Amino acid sequence: MPAPMLKKIAIQDLRLGMHLHELCGPWLDHPFWRSKFVLNDAADLAKLRASGIRECWIDSTKGLDVEAPAAAPAPAPVRPLVEAAAPAAAPQNCPMNDELARAAQLVKQSRAAVMSLFNEARMGKTMNTSQCSELVGEITSSVWRNPSALVSLARLKTHDDYSYMHSVAVCALMVSLSRQLGHGEAQARDAGLAGLLHDMGKALMPLEVLNKPGKLTDAEFDLIKQHPQRGHELLQRGNASAAALDVCLHHHERPDGAGYPFGLSGEALTLQARMGAVCDVYDAITSNRPYKAGWDPAESIARMADWARKGQFDRPVMHAFVTSLGIYPTGSLVRLHSGRLAVVVEQNAAALAAPVVKVFFSTKSQMPVPLELLDLNQPGCSECIQARESNAVWQFKHLDELWAGREALDKMGRTGGRAG
Repeated sequence: MPAPMLKKIAIQDLRLGMHLHELCGPWLDHPFWRSKFVLNDAADLAKLRASGIRECWIDSTKGLDVEAPAAAPAPAPVRPLVEAAAPAAAPQNCPMNDELARAAQLVKQSRAAVMSLFNEARMGKTMNTSQCSELVGEITSSVWRNPSALVSLARLKTHDDYSYMHSVAVCALMVSLSRQLGHGEAQARDAGLAGLLHDMGKALMPLEVLNKPGKLTDAEFDLIKQHPQRGHELLQRGNASAAALDVCLHHHERPDGAGYPFGLSGEALTLQARMGAVCDVYDAITSNRPYKAGWDPAESIARMADWARKGQFDRPVMHAFVTSLGIYPTGSLVRLHSGRLAVVVEQNAAALAAPVVKVFFSTKSQMPVPLELLDLNQPGCSECIQARESNAVWQFKHLDELWAGREALDKMGRTGGRAG
């Protein structure tokens, strides 16, 4: 195979037949979620020229080269083929509000990327998992700036887009958990890629079974239980990383041996597989599904902690997971000591039981009250959380807007908040 010949050219010099290797500029400005393909469609070329991207890299060994002008200047420098660069160093502890808008746009574009992955798998195309690296890098950078913003937004999904957004959410949760476990960005990106690809086997499951609104029959459940192995086979053909293959095959295994497909237990399960199991279940139970509304985040954390005590999850991993999200994750509905209701808007890393909340309702008067932002960890604050509340009971339609803000929801294509 000839060595790649990479040349940096202006977008306006692109022509059909060239192999697009990489777009320059911020990923969120890219008109396509991936690169590394031969440009054969005039509509794609028009999209590129209309985008904010000004330059790109082409590989002249896989497609057409630049046309030599009559008096050709010195050729553009050729750079060696390298792996995708690590995300640029990002400031720590970026304020939640500052990151929400960026994270919302990233969530929306990530959904389109994963939808493309699933569609290609359904059509029998061989996956090129390396093309996911830029997307995972952007997700990792967002989580590194603020661990709560993208993780919380990715939970907001409808049952119609669950399969795609579940992959995005588990990717972000894996990065956040990896960060909490003290891993570096490179290891966190590897965990994030495993999370993004962990459920690819479901692309090969019958849609009528996957989206069935009622309880599955035993035969249907046996069929769905094949998705880890089907996904593993799919990722093997796509040269996926060892971590991605491991998490895909083992994210439904349990430390007590009661999982599937192999009933592995104890030390037979790697750290990545244990992480994947926790992240997969949390997003599944907090999301709206065809057959049920998602549980409140704080209620889900409490139930999962109980399941961990009974052997379903690795307890040290579960402890780190709770620490990364908070006892009352962002978006949780809580009752304060005064009887007022509030939604959690931000975590206090040093005080997991005392997050920042937005007060909006009085249970005594059964009426809305003026919005008030309270840092429950602030010295002199007389309020504290008394209990979790379920929005399935209260049915507040604007709960997500209270913590995420209208701008972020609009960027994601969401309006208001869910009742479940």
